[in-house]
Amino acid sequence: MPTIKSLDDLKKIREEALRKRDVKSSSGQKQVVVGMGTCGIAAGARDTMKSILEKIESDGLSGIAVTQTGCIGLCEMEPIVQVQIGEAEKVTYGKVTKEIAAKIVEEHVVNGNIVKEYVISI
Repeated sequence: MPTIKSLDDLKKIREEALRKRDVKSSSGQKQVVVGMGTCGIAAGARDTMKSILEKIESDGLSGIAVTQTGCIGLCEMEPIVQVQIGEAEKVTYGKVTKEIAAKIVEEHVVNGNIVKEYVISI
């Protein structure tokens, strides 16, 4: 975390936090849910979530709601990410590293192509 030495520094940090919050809670037809139960966090779900948010931000994407949930129930497959686009069936991905998360955003969320090698059935 950066050192705050002035009111301007604090304002910049606040603006950045608000911008990240807006990206995280953006409403839209596309929804990404990251399992953030204790097992998910221990398996690296924070890095997965961070990677998803950074990919959305760096590519200037909008209309994507990114949320978190508790344990999904498949601890051995954590970190777990679920993607739902419009009325299509929800797709669940397992063992999602930060690199895989960026690929899922690019291929599935943006282009509509399911990344089959990481799909798990629940």
